[in-house]
Amino acid sequence: MEWAGAFGDLGTLLPFVIAYVSIVKMDPFGILFSIGLVLIACGLYYRTPFPIQPMKAIGAVAATQAAQTAVVTPSTIHCASLATGLIWLILGMTGATRVIARWVPRCVILGIVVGLGFSFMLQGIRMMAQNWWMAAPGLLGTVLLLRNRRVPVMFLLLLFGGIWGLVSQPGLIDALVSIRPQLRMPNFNFSDVSAHELLLGSLVLSLPQLPLTLGNAIIAIHEENNRLFPDRPVTEDGVARSTGVVNLTAFLFGGIPICHGAGGMAGHVAFGARTGGAPIILGVILLISALFFSGSIATLFEVIPSPVLGIILFLTGAQLALGSGDLSQDKTERFITLATAAFSVWNVALAFIAGLAFSLLRRCGLRL
Repeated sequence: MEWAGAFGDLGTLLPFVIAYVSIVKMDPFGILFSIGLVLIACGLYYRTPFPIQPMKAIGAVAATQAAQTAVVTPSTIHCASLATGLIWLILGMTGATRVIARWVPRCVILGIVVGLGFSFMLQGIRMMAQNWWMAAPGLLGTVLLLRNRRVPVMFLLLLFGGIWGLVSQPGLIDALVSIRPQLRMPNFNFSDVSAHELLLGSLVLSLPQLPLTLGNAIIAIHEENNRLFPDRPVTEDGVARSTGVVNLTAFLFGGIPICHGAGGMAGHVAFGARTGGAPIILGVILLISALFFSGSIATLFEVIPSPVLGIILFLTGAQLALGSGDLSQDKTERFITLATAAFSVWNVALAFIAGLAFSLLRRCGLRL
């Protein structure tokens, strides 16, 4: 089940990696190597299915800007990782993260988690809608077997997706047969990093991501981990320091800005993971892919069709929303939770700000 749960976060991981490689023209080696390395470290350190995900706001802005202009380059992404790492390392080491988190009411945190769950489910539906004839039986079969601890349903789903992908793309078989392992080793090349790229990566990419990271990848993952694994608790400052370290690691190896998302843990847990073994397994697979198959990674990713990733994403969102906790008995707090959740479906950073604004109004006397 740890092996099955290791693949529970592919629905968010693969689309962003593909976008960085195909649109921003980043070297897949640095992305896969750095994520694999920090996944192994997180599994050993936290001993829970502590996830590593691409930062969503940065990924979306990077892909959009790279497709429309030449402003965002691989060097800009590297500098965004550096800026993000330094910011969260400083916040975690000074204790500022814990202080900031104490100002965020629980009803706002709950709204962010519920909204993230629904946004994952909606994105999963959009991906499944590309081929409902195949996605519907895959979703039904996965739901029926999801609670069966003797059958690792993730493997059946990936097998189903692989067969589907090969049947729908006959030329893919020849491409896979022609793949040969080619060893690559990591290198540290910072010659293309300039003050201009650092400023651009910080202002355009890193700073807009901060509220989203605080809400989803610091506070929400802290709540999710401590609710599911009370015997292996984490702190907000500890998660912030970890976010800083993993991003500095990504910068060193030419990776992308990454974080610990609550949805990632929900995905791992939904498909059976209960220990740090799941991130270690996924990390080893990514390391092997980087070291030997980074030149063929686009072909390997094509094996799993988008609707199958949609099934994974849909069930991950359901797991996240279901496990978020009970709504407050106070009607005003329930409104704040639902309003924050609605904003989260659109934009988590704005949801974070809106939830705080509604909470401030409540303190000033707002009652529903």
